[in-house]
Amino acid sequence: MLHATPNDVITLLDHQLRLLNDAPTLANELPPIMLWGPPGVGKSSIVKTVTEQQGIGFIDIRLSQREPVDLRGLPVPDIERGAVDWLLASEWPRDPESRGIILFDELTAADRSLQVAAYELILDRRLGDLYQLPPGWLVVAAGNRSQDRAVAQTFSSALANRFCHLLLEADLESWTRWASGQGLHPDVIAFLRFRPENFFDMSGQVEQGWPSPRSWTRVAQSLSQGMGLADGVLALLVHGLVGSGAGTEFLAFRDWARKLPDIPGMLEGRVAVQIPQRADQRYAFCSSLAHYLWKHARQKAPLNEAQQAKRLSCFYAISRELSSDFATLVLLDAMQGADETATQARTLALMSHADFDAWTQQHGSVFSQHLSHQQQALAQQAEVMDA
Repeated sequence: MLHATPNDVITLLDHQLRLLNDAPTLANELPPIMLWGPPGVGKSSIVKTVTEQQGIGFIDIRLSQREPVDLRGLPVPDIERGAVDWLLASEWPRDPESRGIILFDELTAADRSLQVAAYELILDRRLGDLYQLPPGWLVVAAGNRSQDRAVAQTFSSALANRFCHLLLEADLESWTRWASGQGLHPDVIAFLRFRPENFFDMSGQVEQGWPSPRSWTRVAQSLSQGMGLADGVLALLVHGLVGSGAGTEFLAFRDWARKLPDIPGMLEGRVAVQIPQRADQRYAFCSSLAHYLWKHARQKAPLNEAQQAKRLSCFYAISRELSSDFATLVLLDAMQGADETATQARTLALMSHADFDAWTQQHGSVFSQHLSHQQQALAQQAEVMDA
């Protein structure tokens, strides 16, 4: 079975949502997507990200924490009529014009009675005669495989045959691009590029902390939130999140990253350009350069156009001292924003700057190769969707 990256999943979900928006009558024809993958690869967060980017609703149903009555409704006897009515949960969307995604998370961790209770809504988009899911809503499910050392029940063939099954794998390039746009701590991004084998590893003690996209995200957040903590306490946090092996390597890497030259000073033109010679420090340098380009720690008010242009001039001056592979890496990171609008704004600012032409003359061939690779990947995704 082919593996899907987070970007592949986002592309397919965007495609289905666009189809529903253009032709709501397709609601019963589009196959619901089932995301398979080990814990920590971001299955649920990918779906949530899509809804946030499109400004639509998101309902996360954790089936392992539910009872069948939560899905089917609560039976209420009507003595006078000698019948039973059903009270449905208020979380199901009622507005016929609304749009969103319902995620049945941890579907494989639910017992068979819960899976059966979810069948009708997943397969037929309805609950008996009482409820019909609005046509603007997608149904998505997610779960772990039996080999993932997590709770996993078997699927019935009837349920499995209705899904489009996608096997999600941890993808370092997608994660680092996302992490750069979100402003996560650059030390984590740099370390994982330097030591990619530590990005995802279930070979060790998975009953405690182990490396995954989820746990590295939390390491990055902990570093940003724990500025006043002693090094020993931060070390406990890191080891507790990603385990002792990866944690020890990361902390040793971070110790070297702390010896970097004054990057904010370089971007302000106050400090001469200094490029580290060590490979690990160079990765840290590039991640920090992209991070601090848009992070004006000394500036309380937003920079005006002239100030930002000067800052970008310093950025390109630093890039001219880098090899083409590192210069391309730092430019692509600098283009990433927290959302599509921010990414477009940063990309426009970088590419419209007067120094961009000189940058492309020096590094353009490597940059073009990278863009060509991305375009080929997008074309392959389009072929899959058309098929």
